[in-house]
Amino acid sequence: MPLAGHGLRPTPLRRRSGRPQLKRDPLGRRRKHSSRVTGIGGIFFKAKDAPSLQAWYKRHLGIDVQAWGGAAFDWTDAEGKPVAGTTAWLISPQESKQFAPSSARFMVNYRVEDLDALVKALKEEGCNVLEKIDESEYGKFGWVIDPEGNKVELWQPPRGQ
Repeated sequence: MPLAGHGLRPTPLRRRSGRPQLKRDPLGRRRKHSSRVTGIGGIFFKAKDAPSLQAWYKRHLGIDVQAWGGAAFDWTDAEGKPVAGTTAWLISPQESKQFAPSSARFMVNYRVEDLDALVKALKEEGCNVLEKIDESEYGKFGWVIDPEGNKVELWQPPRGQ
């Protein structure tokens, strides 16, 4: 079955000499199995009029926007029972410095299994990793700047979340 929007088919795992070969991504490139990013932890964006936009999303899309300007979407299974995980959603004022040094109007937060190992690997690969790592009751946070100048947040949630 083609991947949505790409018209590409995944390349199946092949064996040669009884040893498994590396899987290929949708573009046919070889890749190792990696657990660097495990999901989306949050989507954050800026607005010219954050309170009005928050109210619009609450009224028209039913998002339960809280006083802090966002919402937390708890993950559930097919029956609606909670499972470990939450995705945060936030609208910040345009003047927010939360995404600095990026000038982008958005930031994606990716869930990771081992922030320290990932930050080390990214540095070794020559990526622009910000030196600061924050730890709190919400987990560990680190940041990398992608080649387009966007700040990317990496989040290792506390165990069991």
